[in-house]
Amino acid sequence: MKVEEIQARVRQNLYVYTAHGDIERQADGLTFTQVEKALLNGEILEQYPNTGRGESCLILGYADESPIHIVCGWRGERVAIITVYIPSPPNFINPRTRG
Repeated sequence: MKVEEIQARVRQNLYVYTAHGDIERQADGLTFTQVEKALLNGEILEQYPNTGRGESCLILGYADESPIHIVCGWRGERVAIITVYIPSPPNFINPRTRG
């Protein structure tokens, strides 16, 4: 996946949340606007070529000063937001480094 392709689809409103992605977004108190902002300024940290459900990636972006991780995949021509969370210990030492 390429971040430029993901960002182009987000700008065109060609993205969807999975049920899990929306639950996790709400659990961390993130708004749709914050997630969109993070996607538009984000970078790919990890690529997952084939997880059994197709290609996906982990994006790190920021909404204001808050780091946000977004796992994205494809659902046809749309970007699927698989999960969204604020990276924090113990899983992450900092937004870029796993714990």
